[in-house]
Amino acid sequence: MTAASFVVLLAAGAGWLYYRLDGNITTFGADGVSRDRPTANTGGSNVLVIGSDSRSGKNSELGGGEGDVGRSDTAFLLHIYGDRKHALAVSIPRDALVDIPPCRRPDGSWTQPRSNTMFNSAFTVGETAQGNPACTQNTVEKLTGVRVDHTVVVDFNGFAKMTEAVGGVPVCVPQDVYQGDLNPNRGSRGERIFTKGPQTVEGRKALDYVRLRHGIGDGSDIGRIKRQQAFVSGLIRKIKEQGVNPTTLLPLANAATESLTVDPELGSAQKLLSFAMSLKDIDLHNTAFVTVPWRYQGARVAIVHPAADSLWASLRADRTLDGKDAAGAGGPKKNDEPTAPASEGPISGAGIDVTVLNGTHATGLGSRVADTLRSSGFTVVATTTAPTQDHTTTLISYGPGQEQQARTTARLFPGAELHEGSAPGIAVTLGSSYSEQPAPGATASSPSADGTVPSEVSDDARTADDDACAKLSYG
Repeated sequence: MTAASFVVLLAAGAGWLYYRLDGNITTFGADGVSRDRPTANTGGSNVLVIGSDSRSGKNSELGGGEGDVGRSDTAFLLHIYGDRKHALAVSIPRDALVDIPPCRRPDGSWTQPRSNTMFNSAFTVGETAQGNPACTQNTVEKLTGVRVDHTVVVDFNGFAKMTEAVGGVPVCVPQDVYQGDLNPNRGSRGERIFTKGPQTVEGRKALDYVRLRHGIGDGSDIGRIKRQQAFVSGLIRKIKEQGVNPTTLLPLANAATESLTVDPELGSAQKLLSFAMSLKDIDLHNTAFVTVPWRYQGARVAIVHPAADSLWASLRADRTLDGKDAAGAGGPKKNDEPTAPASEGPISGAGIDVTVLNGTHATGLGSRVADTLRSSGFTVVATTTAPTQDHTTTLISYGPGQEQQARTTARLFPGAELHEGSAPGIAVTLGSSYSEQPAPGATASSPSADGTVPSEVSDDARTADDDACAKLSYG
């Protein structure tokens, strides 16, 4: 299921498929998308990919979840860098404990925000067979401070057909697997369904592979995520080996889009084409997969800060896993607002006056940030509360002729957005993506100011050209 974005974006690349594909594509309503969103991206693009395990329709034949309520089995945030030569997929465990913001129900009412809730429960809000992709999108934006440009949902049926369309996907199974491993409620070991080692799977067997959790490693969702990442890598390699041509594209495109739900901005083959073109120059080695930093919290998963914050900051800054600037030579791609620059030597705020506004509910955050600014030589002319406390991304506004001063200020706030206004002076409005971090530069555990990814994340990354048998299990 997590392979859907890559497949659809590639498959939509042939213009003569437009009319046929348009009839297959289903969209979800944008009225459920939150109005309180991170600032629009300036370089790279972000696509949220959700795998639904709904049992409705044809999915019932493939062993989906219980009942007709759509559930989120898998999710990752795909970041396509501004240079259009790198891509990074960040998996979010379904059991991760997160804050879910208000979400729209099918009857038009909105839920109350929930804290410390399993991530996959966002998709079930409203309890419909289609799920609630807008609620999951809102949750990801609140978690990451990253604006999601597009959301794609793929169900079991589409996934199975897609693997058949490419003639199967090469995978590697860490150990022999039996029917009882796939269904622990079976009560017996059953027959062997996978033999240890490399093999090619398609259809129902491919679906069993990516769903398999028990009987391998510690039986966790984390181990399953690693195998799913390996599967997507294998699918990408298979498509590139076959070549993008009418013979392979037509069945692949039909298989993917028949069971695909997307946001309105991707609701036509022509719109999908633009994304296909953005991926054409990304090679296997520059297509990477990681999992958000995590730790066990009882039977659930807690997201680890500040490592996760540094990861999100690296996406906002268009920094690759190895710390390279991948924003592209053309600069910002979506608007003319500059992004916060990377760190370049010591920071000196001498001669720069700054107003600090706390745009979050974190008490005392403005004062702590003001102290840090003063320690770097800035003059803090005022510290106050912003008109609203629901900001997600930190915003640095500046008056005419003060862009360079604003950029110097922004070096203390990884991932901040810069905006030129008509009023003189520099104002820093703190967002919630920053609120749980220590004051910038205060300790070694703070998110990296240059937008680099923590080593515990980058060291565990998979690229699409990695050996199929590498990094498959956790525990």
